[in-house]
This record gives sequence, structure tokens and C-alpha cells, in this order.
Amino acid sequence: MSVSVSVSPSGEFLEGEVLVSSSKRVASVTGVQLPICSTCGVQYGAPRADCPICLDERQYVGWDGQQWTTLAELRAGGRRGRLAEEGPGVIGVGAVPSVAVGQRALLIRSPSGNVLWDCVGYLDDDLAAEIEDLGGISAIAVSHPHFYGVMTEWGRAFDVPVYVHAADRDWVGRPDPVIEYWTGDTHRIAPGMTLINAGTHFAGGTVLHWADDPERRGALFSGDIFMVVMDRRWVSFMYSIPNFIPERPSTIRRALALVEPFPFERIYGAFWGRVVSADGAAAVQRSAERYLRFVAESGS
Repeated sequence: MSVSVSVSPSGEFLEGEVLVSSSKRVASVTGVQLPICSTCGVQYGAPRADCPICLDERQYVGWDGQQWTTLAELRAGGRRGRLAEEGPGVIGVGAVPSVAVGQRALLIRSPSGNVLWDCVGYLDDDLAAEIEDLGGISAIAVSHPHFYGVMTEWGRAFDVPVYVHAADRDWVGRPDPVIEYWTGDTHRIAPGMTLINAGTHFAGGTVLHWADDPERRGALFSGDIFMVVMDRRWVSFMYSIPNFIPERPSTIRRALALVEPFPFERIYGAFWGRVVSADGAAAVQRSAERYLRFVAESGS
């Protein structure tokens, strides 16, 4: 079942026909005037002429040139938070209308503390309060630079660590003590939750494995490191998605070896509804085999 959340003029939340008042409060959103790239949705700590993430060949500068916005402008323009169930124990978190790339984050609801997987280019006090009513956030983990969004703002609002792989450190647009850089192939951030440096798309490209999901079958949160495609029985692997640059076979083989020890049935991709609901580990394997048939290294 999907539950969309709207905000009333008084700051209360409308869930269907029911008015839900939020009594808990987290820290106020403070960086409302900091620049956000309109194309990728990443926030920077100070005004600048360009967005390095969009200048990179994995992304692009908008056809009208570099454009900027702010959280204040997005809010004034009618943006509001959206919460909707995406799977057992998993709530999608985004904005309406969507911001920039259009991905949604995922709130993983765990007895040991909720974890926010990936981030979006939007946050306001109302959305933060509604998430606090769902149990708040104990940690944030982000897959890769395109989904950094306003992650520093989220970390500061909830006073929690934001986990980013150190290989992608140079892409962080708003450095802050809340960001914790991890190294190596895997990193346990909570009971039953392990970050895996799959390394596709970006050197620090990360997926999250949840061993203790409500179905007790395991779940993988992949962003677009393993991209759930329109035929949701499959995933794909791309170095650049908008520019259609394929990922290197050797990188994919390394990623497969790293996730192989972790069982999972569901795969949660980057966008609303992009979920492989069953046979997830086999879906990754057969998807890689299909991909490698079409993109083969010389002499392999």
C-alpha cells in the first residue's frame, strides 16, 4: 500500500483524509540559501560558477547552461515532501514535484534504528518532523555523488553520520564533520546492515545489504550502482547513464564477487517503484551475464 504525504498550510500533514499533527521536532533546516545545482540536485557550501559533478562525463550540464536553485526557492515554488511505502519496512522519501535527477531516498525501518539510504535534493522542517514521527534516522548512507543531494543538511538536521566511501571524497560539495568517510570493500553501519563498495558507476559506488529485513530473505539497496531497469526482473551496470557509457567488464566482475556472499531477494533501485521483488541475487547474476555477452573485453 502506498501512502502519500501532503502538508497543510498550518504545517500539519495530510495522509489521505486524516490530519496527522507532528509533535516531535528535529533541528531546523539551516542551509536554505546555499546553492543547489538544478541539474543534479547536489548542494554546495558556497556559491560557485560551475558544478564539478555535472562537468564530469558521467553527468551533463543542462542545455541552458549551469543553473542554480536553493532549498528556499524550491519550497517557495511549491515543493513538498513525499513519503510512500516501497516495500516491507521500507519507506520512499522524495519531493513533489521531484528535484533534479528525480531519485527517491529510502527510509529503512529497523528495530536497531532507522537508516536513510541515499539522499535527495530537498528537505524542509515539515518533512524532517514527519520522518522523526516514523522513528527518526540513526544513520545515512549514500551510494554515489549523483545522489548526494542535500545530504549534509539531512545529517545536520538529524545529527547523524552520513557515510560516504572515501574513494568519492573529492566529489563532496558541502564538506562537514557529519560526513564519515569509510574505506575498504565492506563496512558495517548497524546490526544487519553492511555497505559494500561495488565500485560500478563511481570508484566509491556503494550498495547496502540488509540481512534482517522483515521477510528474513535479505534485501539489497543499489541506487543505480546496480540499476533496476524497466523490466524489473533485471538490473544493468553503467559508467554513465545519461551519456550511455557502458561500465567496464572487470569492474562488474569485481562487484559480483563482493556481493556474492550476501543473500537477498529484493533489490531496491533508485527511483519510485524500481524494485526487484524476488530472486534478486539471481537477477544480478543473470543480468551481469547478459551484459557481459554484449560488452566483452578483448581476449576474454
